[in-house]
Amino acid sequence: MAEINVTPLVDVILVLLIIFMVTAPMMTKGLDVKLPRTTAKALPQRQKNIVITIDGKGNFFLNKIKVDETVLVRRLKGLKEAGRAKQVLLRADSSVPYGTVAKVVAAIRKAGIEELGLVTEPVTHRKKR
Repeated sequence: MAEINVTPLVDVILVLLIIFMVTAPMMTKGLDVKLPRTTAKALPQRQKNIVITIDGKGNFFLNKIKVDETVLVRRLKGLKEAGRAKQVLLRADSSVPYGTVAKVVAAIRKAGIEELGLVTEPVTHRKKR
């Protein structure tokens, strides 16, 4: 009677699982933005939103893809017409001038999107000694 020994197969799968669990968090990429701090609470999210980011140099990113103002408006209009742009979240570096943020807000409104959320970081309170 011949039997197949599955112990080495289980060992290999376990090692692969551990490798993927360790490397998966390292594979996510983000944009380095210093968000302003506020005491506002996070809003509940029902769906995946479109995120527009303004970095410290004034560059615009639509879901991590660098775009200029005209491309931003065109893509937002396309997403709005496709029904995928119900709400847009705006992340702006705290060093970005107010005029740049206002320009992006105007571009979002120009695309016909009415729901706009501003992303901030919560304020951390330190205990005084």
